[in-house]
Order: sequence, then structure tokens, then C-alpha cells
Amino acid sequence: MKLIVALIQPHKLDDVKKALFDADVHKMTVSVALGCGQQKGYTETYRGIITEVNLLKKTRLEIAVNENFVEPTIEAIIKGARTGNIGDGKIFVVDLPECVRIRTGERGNEAIG
Repeated sequence: MKLIVALIQPHKLDDVKKALFDADVHKMTVSVALGCGQQKGYTETYRGIITEVNLLKKTRLEIAVNENFVEPTIEAIIKGARTGNIGDGKIFVVDLPECVRIRTGERGNEAIG
């Protein structure tokens, strides 16, 4: 079992969701995140005051998958999120030692579904 965490551009969420659904991955958690990487932010002027914005809006996806869905999930995220520009995001793959479905008490691969 693996936990796939992806940080993507907010406007690419619909494309990523469509690519994931096409790859038969339907379960995910989506949250709003702030962060900076190679983009390093930007500056803007508001009422004559220059403000440096270095934490940019990102969308965080968390998807728990069984081993046979790891590569299809990664490929789907890349397919939906890639623009070829700096700031497309990152994907992290982490071992998931345990998963428990609260409703049934199932554990492990069966709990992920």
C-alpha cells in the first residue's frame, strides 16, 4: 500500500480528476495548500505598497492505493497536471503501513478498495 501526495496548480484539478477517473482511481482527498518552490513567488503593488507574495496557492491531493495502482495513479496525475512550466507541482509516494476502514473494520488492501 502507498500514499500518493500530489501538489498541483489549482486550475488543473479538473484535468487531474478526469485523468484519475479514466485510470479507474476514484477515491481521493483534496485540500487547499500554500507553498513555494522554484517559482519563488512574485511582487505586486496595492495602493502604492509593494508586497512580496512568496506563498502561492496549490491544491493537495492525497490518494491511498494498492501496489498495482501506484504507476497508473502517478501517470494520471502527470497527464492531468503537466503544462511544461515551472510550478506544475510534485508527487510524493510514501509507504502506507496500515489502513483501516472505520465502517467495516477491514484492514490493509481490502480497506483501501
